[in-house]
Amino acid sequence: MRYHDADATLPAVAAAVNDRDSAGALWLTIIFHPDPSRIGQRAQVPVTARSAPWFLGRCNPVFGGLDVADAPLNDQYVSRRALQFVYSSQGLELQRLEGTSRCRVADGELFSAVVLEREQLQRGVPVMLSHSVVLLLREAPRPVAGHTRTRAGEHILGASVRMQMLRGEILRAARSDLDILIRGETGSGKELVAGAIHAASARRAGPLVSVNVAAIPPELAAAALFGSARGAFTGAERATAGYFREAAGGSLFLDEIGDAAASVQPQLLRALQQREIQSVGGAVESVDLRVISATDVSLDEPESDFRAALRHRLAACEIRVPPLREHPEDIGELFVHFIRAAASETDSELPLPGPDLDPTVIAAWADIFFIALRYSWPGNVRELANVARQIVLAGDDFPRLDAHLLALLTRAEEQPQVRCAAPVRRRIQDIPEQVFERAMLTNNFEIKAVAACLGVSRAAVYRRIEQTEGYRLASRIPLPEISQMLDDCDGDCERAAARLQVSFSSLRVRLRNLHSGAA
Repeated sequence: MRYHDADATLPAVAAAVNDRDSAGALWLTIIFHPDPSRIGQRAQVPVTARSAPWFLGRCNPVFGGLDVADAPLNDQYVSRRALQFVYSSQGLELQRLEGTSRCRVADGELFSAVVLEREQLQRGVPVMLSHSVVLLLREAPRPVAGHTRTRAGEHILGASVRMQMLRGEILRAARSDLDILIRGETGSGKELVAGAIHAASARRAGPLVSVNVAAIPPELAAAALFGSARGAFTGAERATAGYFREAAGGSLFLDEIGDAAASVQPQLLRALQQREIQSVGGAVESVDLRVISATDVSLDEPESDFRAALRHRLAACEIRVPPLREHPEDIGELFVHFIRAAASETDSELPLPGPDLDPTVIAAWADIFFIALRYSWPGNVRELANVARQIVLAGDDFPRLDAHLLALLTRAEEQPQVRCAAPVRRRIQDIPEQVFERAMLTNNFEIKAVAACLGVSRAAVYRRIEQTEGYRLASRIPLPEISQMLDDCDGDCERAAARLQVSFSSLRVRLRNLHSGAA
């Protein structure tokens, strides 16, 4: 969607920014910062179609909203005026001022200006300042006033308005004793929500029994859920209680309820309506429990064999868990949590995000968080946790994405497209040594990526390497040194390239040429 007339189309956006009672406004959320305690803080962007330009930088704006002191970014590598925000006839324009710190916006390096349309702002636009701060620019509702992490949601992370709302729904559901249907995509956290409801309810002293309904064979569903008497069927050598009895006095969580066998659905409906169950071969008896169910499929499709009466009885109260793409503001907080958890589980020596790290390590983490922010996460929070674990397992003394993971997270179809002004080429001699060093490290010494990052030609990068002490090309490293490094890395060419501080692709080409007999 394009904006053509600033006065006719932009006031709605501008009013949303300034109207205290409006549902939407423009926000900047910290996704990565050298001080991880600040991840999740946010600041409003006070720019309208008629206001003067507004500047984002080291000392402006002030970010807040968490249990840490409100403060500007205060990062020494971010320029005081890094980006100018101004509305044009086309939309919100971000302008990088000449001579300021590096800036990346969505799908590329920003050399001059980028125009953002409202659809992009509603989805969210990743912004990286220098090599150390990652932000999300997004049109979103205002935070809930006086928000606190209640007992009903203390383990459900995320400072976004959407997650605040979810914690409120959990608390209200927990205060009732209604049966609950939790809906949401796979990996979005439905079981965590069920656990939070039980933990905050009056039944918290009772058991929480979790059952994956899809894993129960249809012919065994009745016995598994309601129990069986001894000798009720072939192989029933002893009586079984069944999940409903096991959950008596507490809560029964039926995950993937949409896959419940059609043959057992009438018994489920009776159990919910009458709070009575009949074990296979046994008598009818009352049971006192709350049923919490969850599904990632629609139960309302005409072709579905799920009974409408059961669907409505399950959903006396219904909660929808949002997919991660609907609250990208929380990616930073979730990601750093999973990284720390994985490091603790594996006793990893990987340096975790923190203000005391070497700037090159901070830059590597910032790059990883920027890539994560641009990905759409079809597997939601579960996929994010898996990626964090893989990063920790792949790292030793430096954070990196292996080739497979990098390819997964940077697929073109997953990335939001942003219209950028034509890049302006820079002179290699004008790039400070520290900026060049960071570009080499964060791009794993890949010449093409370094050139794109700095806005110079590949030939210029090669010249800079040749002229600067401390940098080498894979083609110039003595073979005995390469051989020894490969031995030290158990033949892992990617790890060897990282430790030699050369391009992995170039080292692989050289080794391939050696094996084929080429010079």
